[in-house]
Amino acid sequence: MKIAYLFPGQGSQAVGMGGDLYAHSEAARNVFDEADELLGTKISSICRFGPEETLKETLYTQPAIFVCSVATLHVLESLGAPKPQAVAGHSIGEYAACVAAGAFDFATGLHLVNRRAQEMHRTSVASEGAMAAVLGLEPDVVVEACQAAEAEGAGIVDAANFNGGGQVVISGTPGGVARASEIAKERGAKKIVELKVSGAFHSRLMTPAVRSMAVELEKAAIADITIPVVANLTAEYETTATDIRTNLAAQIDHSVRWEQSIQRLSADGFDTFVEVGHGTVLSKMMKRLAPDAVVISAGTMEEAQAFAARGENG
Repeated sequence: MKIAYLFPGQGSQAVGMGGDLYAHSEAARNVFDEADELLGTKISSICRFGPEETLKETLYTQPAIFVCSVATLHVLESLGAPKPQAVAGHSIGEYAACVAAGAFDFATGLHLVNRRAQEMHRTSVASEGAMAAVLGLEPDVVVEACQAAEAEGAGIVDAANFNGGGQVVISGTPGGVARASEIAKERGAKKIVELKVSGAFHSRLMTPAVRSMAVELEKAAIADITIPVVANLTAEYETTATDIRTNLAAQIDHSVRWEQSIQRLSADGFDTFVEVGHGTVLSKMMKRLAPDAVVISAGTMEEAQAFAARGENG
């Protein structure tokens, strides 16, 4: 059994997240309580009780997902669950992956995630953005549709997330995304799904946030690691503090290469993938990306205990 831990990103949040772990695990409660103290905000309450409108705001969504994922990680550790040989996280999930790998501690990660949320929110307010999921079209054709839309002068539009299974998310100005969506439909896309987001994440519109985060990451205490992180930016194993700083800054305005990341892990013999955090967004993706792999969700106490028992039983 060769195990990779996967950490979910924005879009996985839901009111009630972490509630089961908070109720049944001291390890989880300690994480939530520390987050409340460090942030000066009852993020534990927002996770568990909402309101939904608040949880959907980038300023709260990103810290909430990070805290819930690290709480889940601590539950697994407290139960003696099998440890990963590599980790990866989707967008904001990469920060929890870095905690799991030992690149930085929870407090450092929470500070960075909170700053990331603030900078991305500020950038989103300054420049209106949009995102859409293009379904049923090859990634290179989606990229060409974006390039064609820009060539027509429709606006900025980039391929933001390569999620696999015929799903590519595009991101940019409203005009750019709308025109690229039309071109994608003309070229055979089965469906276009407009995403309800507050900004054009993982597009060039986010570049001002990259510059701010690069400064913040340079000041942070980040260590070299032995458990590699498969970076969103490169879809390669990264182990040095220098590369981690570079990747975490650049991923804000670059594509999330999730399909390529899972392909890399699968090619290297990883056969068991554990989604560490709330929900099953990544687990559902894995059915398309690695249909022969064992995929485990560990977002509830029962699921975490079952995974830990699986390890004990070989």
